[in-house]
Amino acid sequence: MKNIIVPIDFSEDSLKGLDLALLFSQKIYTNIQMVYVQKKSHYAYPGAIVKEEIREAEGRFEQIMESYLPKLGHDSRLRFIVRKGKVYEEVVSQADSYKDAIICCSTHGASGFEELFIGSNAFRIISATERPVFTLTKGDAPKDFKTIILPIDVTPQTRQKLPLTTTIAQMFKAEVHVVSVSASRSKQAQSRLRAYSKQVSDYLKGAGVPIVTDSVVGDNITDLTLNYANAVQADLISIMTEQETSLSNLLLGSYAHQMLNNSHIPVLSITPSEMRVSGSFRTFG
Repeated sequence: MKNIIVPIDFSEDSLKGLDLALLFSQKIYTNIQMVYVQKKSHYAYPGAIVKEEIREAEGRFEQIMESYLPKLGHDSRLRFIVRKGKVYEEVVSQADSYKDAIICCSTHGASGFEELFIGSNAFRIISATERPVFTLTKGDAPKDFKTIILPIDVTPQTRQKLPLTTTIAQMFKAEVHVVSVSASRSKQAQSRLRAYSKQVSDYLKGAGVPIVTDSVVGDNITDLTLNYANAVQADLISIMTEQETSLSNLLLGSYAHQMLNNSHIPVLSITPSEMRVSGSFRTFG
């Protein structure tokens, strides 16, 4: 988390991704890099128009720097870069230019240039990267991470989000709610959930992280997770990019996609290590 990539389109909403990144600078040294992807290419526009877009972007970045630099902690850095290409590809490429990096972005944003992060672009970023991605859909970024929701399902990959979630909980001295979520009441499913929940809880306790354990069962695990998170006024939900799906979830789309669209609470999305690239999206291999 020492390197944080923040996609920016200069809208108020996209700046909330920067607000989210600033939280980490209050705890550790961070190198925050804002990324704007220009939309006017030399192939479709005269060179003067392309250069004007770049100058305007740089001017807006300078204004952001003037406003946000005093908010940084721990001698953290704030920089910017203008890239050209597809938004999600360039954001992921910038993250990949560092050995270790995370991405913080708003799932909404519109500017005088073009809309960038409405709908699918934020999801494409998550789908196209192996790096952890923090997203904020609506509302302001939290002032702190005090309560983190860690939903546990029946898939083996569900536990892979544990190490990073633990690190964040330690950094912010947060309480983690280990919540077993399932669309099945079968003995086999519930037995596996209990086993996974115990493993996760023991790991967190060993790391000195305060925990709360609970379980919920219903048709839609996205709704289950969000209802629980809202009830306890959570500050962050930690998920894998693929989770258990019930029939209703399958019809509505992936768990991660639903969470991005519906959560008013910041979401940390982590890609399972067993996933491989298939086009611009990832599938289990």
